[in-house]
Amino acid sequence: MSIAELAGTLAPKVAEGTFDSTIKFDCGDGGVLVIDNQSVSTDDADADCTVGVSLEDLQAIVAGDLDPTAAFMQGKLKVDGDMGVAMKLSQIF
Repeated sequence: MSIAELAGTLAPKVAEGTFDSTIKFDCGDGGVLVIDNQSVSTDDADADCTVGVSLEDLQAIVAGDLDPTAAFMQGKLKVDGDMGVAMKLSQIF
């Protein structure tokens, strides 16, 4: 699944949610995914928090096959910026 397909999968969940911050998932060569309040984009932008993660691991998180907290503890996620924003990810996933 490409980053654009992943954004399309997340868009309905984000649109109906209450996430009120900006977070960027930086998947390196796989691209970026930015959640800004109730919108999702693949355009690189500044964010309150940036999460470095492989595209494969991000897909597993979105699919529910990988717990975000477990991924962080295993070193699969690198958080830069406001950790409080990263903790709000449970509102989306």
